[in-house]
Amino acid sequence: MSAQSVIAFLAAKAPDLAVIDQGASTATVIEAAAALGVEPARIAKTLSLRAGDRVVLVCARGDARLNNGKAKAALGAKPRMLGADEVEAITGHPVGGVCPFGLATPLPVYCDISLRAFETVFPAAGSRTASVEITPDRLAALTGADWIDICTLPDAGEPC
Repeated sequence: MSAQSVIAFLAAKAPDLAVIDQGASTATVIEAAAALGVEPARIAKTLSLRAGDRVVLVCARGDARLNNGKAKAALGAKPRMLGADEVEAITGHPVGGVCPFGLATPLPVYCDISLRAFETVFPAAGSRTASVEITPDRLAALTGADWIDICTLPDAGEPC
């Protein structure tokens, strides 16, 4: 599934967006930034979280950190990261390629306000070598995401 489901999702809902396959690992924020030639902050990492009995996806800028207090307040329970096997089983995407497109299981998607600092961002596209360039607002619109404020920037510990 994975990359193919993302390609099918984008073909149906956003045919103007092209999947960028680097042919090299984009599995981490640093690798993706290097492969795409952008600053790490512009990588839109997708976090797979369990908050209480719900699994949710949160897209945030690459250099942001999840703030547990803010996340608990926004999501209603303390979040915890899912394990790699659970992530792939639920999303259909391998860790390093997780994105909010073409999911195996419908999930609530949230976009952290940290993404709004950029004109375009680069979420993964279902594989460890693929990405897509998209505006943050379009990312939220295509995935039905709600905007939330649950991250902190690493620089000064200031909210995103």
